[in-house]
Amino acid sequence: MIERSRIWEILEDYNFDKIKVAAVASHSALDTFDGAKEEGFATIAICQRGRERTYAEYFRSVEFMGRKSGFVDEAWVFDKFKEVLKEENQERLRRENVIFIPNRSFTSYCSMDEIEDNFHVPMFGSRNMLRMEERGEKRDYYWLLEKEGLPFPEKIESPDDIDELCIVKLHHAVKKLERGFFTCSSPQEYYEKSKELMKQGVITEEDLKNARIERYIIGPVFNLDFFYSPLLERIELLGIDWRFETSLDGHVRLPADQQLSLPSKQKIPEYTVCGHNTATLRESLLEKAFSLAEKFVEASKKHYDYGIIGPFCLQTCVDKDLNFYIYDVAPRIGGGTNVHMWVGHPYGNSLWRKNMSTGRRMARELKMAIESEEVKKIVS
Repeated sequence: MIERSRIWEILEDYNFDKIKVAAVASHSALDTFDGAKEEGFATIAICQRGRERTYAEYFRSVEFMGRKSGFVDEAWVFDKFKEVLKEENQERLRRENVIFIPNRSFTSYCSMDEIEDNFHVPMFGSRNMLRMEERGEKRDYYWLLEKEGLPFPEKIESPDDIDELCIVKLHHAVKKLERGFFTCSSPQEYYEKSKELMKQGVITEEDLKNARIERYIIGPVFNLDFFYSPLLERIELLGIDWRFETSLDGHVRLPADQQLSLPSKQKIPEYTVCGHNTATLRESLLEKAFSLAEKFVEASKKHYDYGIIGPFCLQTCVDKDLNFYIYDVAPRIGGGTNVHMWVGHPYGNSLWRKNMSTGRRMARELKMAIESEEVKKIVS
């Protein structure tokens, strides 16, 4: 792991009047760039050839007759996202005084080892916590949740122990960044569905061996978009989102008899995220949500050196008794924050008395850190 002291040394050569914000052009990059522009920073999109037009064309920064449009100032196009890790490209980022925003696409398309050990560019957030969202790692988020007594769905050790509705979590065989999840309520259903999904090429036998089986929490899903400010030393709930998933959302739009009559290749839904929507919580549940965040922040400081910096997302389900269960953790900007870009998150807007998306909140923290000469506190 790169020592923070090394990153702080790199900052000594930065011109803080010319800071630029960069991110891999995918996932939540639009929110990141929009928020950066709102706070006066120039932006750089790290693009992959064949996927660059959204950033290099449709949301590029332009000016016409004195009117400004767009928020992507530069689009650096590489054959593969991982080329941003090349030393010459890192040097280029440093010359441009870049503060890099890690998102899920960055940690998925680029080697985690390289990010931790060889990416010598100041990153907003906690470099040392990015690996924790990889299920199966020794110190993944399940390890942290269990160690600190945070609520999460009960793990089922063996398919033969399934005695009620469960969800099986594993990677999609073809769409490697997506899910090959499926539900089942008995050992027989587990074996039947897994066999069918392997036949369809959705999952592999090897991934199934390493899958995590959990009791299914029947209830709504809330992705809690939090922010921990090292400058203000406080936790902020910026907003909440939830997901649209294919083909699950298509299934729930069908009448029950139609679902039952589907052919085998259509009968088992997939959980590929394709969009998000905004949500709020009833106010009596907000204190429970903040309690989860407080415990998570304290746990992160206890077990991950400097702990969480900036945005993090606790992905939760709420059961019939209004109890929260954390089923996933993102120790960086969440995937659903684009739903709030420019208009802001409901809670963040109220707190800051202006449109405050996650992207803008990161840029606001960066701006305050520059003004107070405390940038070291927010980078790793």
